[in-house]
Amino acid sequence: MTKQGNAFVASERRGDQRALLRRLGGYLSESKALIASSFALATLATLATLYIPRALGRGVDALVGPGQVDFGSVKWCALRILASGLVAAISSFCATLLNARIAYGASRRIREDAFSSLTDAPLRELDGRSRGAVASAIVSDADQLADGLALGVAQFFTGIISIVGVLAFMLATDVRIALVVIALTPASLLVARVIASRSFSLFNRRSELRAQETGLVSETIEGRRSVKSFCLEERLSDSFERLDAELADATLKATFVSSLSNPATRFVNGVVYAAVGLVGALATISGLMTVGSLVVFLSYAEQYAKPFNEISSVATEFQNALASAGRLFKLIDLEPERDVAKTASSEVAAPILGRLEFESATFSYRPDQRLIENLNFTATPGMNVAIVGPTGCGKTTLVNLIMRFYELNSGRILLDGRDSREYPLDEWRAFFGMVLQESWLKRGTIRENILMGAPETSEEEFERIARACRVEAFARLLPKGYDTPVSDDGDELSQGQRQLICAARVMARKPRILILDEATSSIDTRAEMKIQEAFNELMIGRTSFVVAHRLSTIRNADVILAMKDGRIVESGSHEELLARGGFYRRLYYSQFANGGEPDEEDEESDASTEES
Repeated sequence: MTKQGNAFVASERRGDQRALLRRLGGYLSESKALIASSFALATLATLATLYIPRALGRGVDALVGPGQVDFGSVKWCALRILASGLVAAISSFCATLLNARIAYGASRRIREDAFSSLTDAPLRELDGRSRGAVASAIVSDADQLADGLALGVAQFFTGIISIVGVLAFMLATDVRIALVVIALTPASLLVARVIASRSFSLFNRRSELRAQETGLVSETIEGRRSVKSFCLEERLSDSFERLDAELADATLKATFVSSLSNPATRFVNGVVYAAVGLVGALATISGLMTVGSLVVFLSYAEQYAKPFNEISSVATEFQNALASAGRLFKLIDLEPERDVAKTASSEVAAPILGRLEFESATFSYRPDQRLIENLNFTATPGMNVAIVGPTGCGKTTLVNLIMRFYELNSGRILLDGRDSREYPLDEWRAFFGMVLQESWLKRGTIRENILMGAPETSEEEFERIARACRVEAFARLLPKGYDTPVSDDGDELSQGQRQLICAARVMARKPRILILDEATSSIDTRAEMKIQEAFNELMIGRTSFVVAHRLSTIRNADVILAMKDGRIVESGSHEELLARGGFYRRLYYSQFANGGEPDEEDEESDASTEES
């Protein structure tokens, strides 16, 4: 890279750091009262500490010579040193507690904002992100930020006050020697800035690698059955070792560069101390200052260097904190789900009947990839609509559009004649109940999962729903029944049992429009028939959409929409579509063993299944 390129990158990194510091300052400013109190305590502790060398210098001057000691002055100086040390210790302790509250309070607010942004973000912002990386940012990076801020805030307050206070005391004692210290100060600042700039980029790289490693671990645990069944243990171990080696290398480089700050600033400050000692000794020999004053100056020179050394010693943690803050701010900056209806004036809607219409609906996930174009259909209240088609034809996309997880590129979705964009998102989604192919349970009990969307449900109604969805059959066999703890990543329940709980959760909510997206894919045939009966009861008088690959489950649908390449190519009842001999007929008969129309044995088997 050219010198101009290096300069541009360095400038960009400094800009990133300044931007991060400004945003951190915004969060810290919410604790103004604590910051003011901490600053006052740090000032008191610093002034008490800076007074000790002056008292010590006067005590030294009281030692005139052998047999010429002013014990009264020495005693008085000793008491003042003791009192100053006590005040400094108490003030520093209280300031440390306040700094911890400031730092961890700011970290908590950033973590909460990041999680809030995560929940408010649209699906398109989350679908391409690793769950492990996101979890790492909210948990690990927030902890790193809190630790770095706790050290950084404390060192900032005490460091600034110490530097200003020492210079003031030095100027009041001897201007010439104070000017020597001031003249050498920029060297220490320049060294610290150069090293900090370089270590920031290295710590940022380390944070990225750590997120990748967390994501790999998370994915391996979530897909542990696939890992075992495909014998991927060795391959994943190799990938982890390579990633871990990169992380170790990045960590060593970042730590090495940041560790240079402390010895480099100590060297510069050692030069300052030596210069003060040399100039002060010459002044003492010349009779321009006393030995006590020289002791005071040497002590101040050491205290003047101390803040630079302390700040450089926490540079590693603080640079790591900045890198962690950058990853958290990226989550906070996620574009929230756009809800135009929240700012639009709309009349109070009448009770929903459930008439859903698509008018010239067009949608694609990417501009260069066509999916749904000019889609038109109407589902009347109480209608059972089945959506079928080959993989990738747009069935699940259609469900995403109905739920407004994604918004149309053009066209409209109408509910009872009213444009969907006139409804606030939370109001719109409250009309729908959805059971997905992938079941999800929150950490809690079976009862809490079923009542998650309807906590006001009575015990009698809860038990009726549990029986209807076949949850009672396995829950009563568990040690704590409905109060048995479950989680999304646990092995307490089978996949089919999880899906039954998800079905009961939707039934408890009593939605106006029901969506079943491969809802019975993980349930055995007999259980599927039972839960289908429960769904049929739930769907009475409600508009419902059923996405299915097993076409035998949607024979009784009022309307079947056969989709291909994002378009509805056929629509009608099961018998009507079979009679047409078109796309649906070929799709239906492709599920039989011979790949064509069913033979007598297939028909008898299918009929016996229906009768059972």
